[in-house]
Amino acid sequence: MFDVLVYLYETYWRPDACPDHAQLTRKLSALGFERDEIQEALTWLDGLAVAATSYKGVQGPLSLRVYSNNELDHLGEASVGFISFLESAGVLPPPMREMVIDRGMAIAGAPMDLDDLKIIVLMVFWSLGEEPDALILDELFVDAEDRLIH
Repeated sequence: MFDVLVYLYETYWRPDACPDHAQLTRKLSALGFERDEIQEALTWLDGLAVAATSYKGVQGPLSLRVYSNNELDHLGEASVGFISFLESAGVLPPPMREMVIDRGMAIAGAPMDLDDLKIIVLMVFWSLGEEPDALILDELFVDAEDRLIH
């Protein structure tokens, strides 16, 4: 599923630039993506569209997010830490954070792989038509082992 999401991010500049589900399914199938993987990604994207309207104005800037045990177990320590890092850096406001958590909880398997969570963060930005700044893109795409310290 994440390969489909990355392809959509790289190919379409916004969700509204994507063709309808039937046409997109045909196109993705022609590119070699498996039908189950396509359906899972499209269903996940439908949930992302719902989440984009569900979390606006839910929390104020001084609100404190407390994770449930279920969220901690499902997302995992690394993912929760990364979400906290993005939030403290000022690039993931509370409504976007909630979208990331919502969409992370919609993924099967626990704990969530940090690389998968990074794709979710990218897709949340994409779904809102926002481009993360260069430092955040670097954080989302470059492995820590590949970084050069100057």
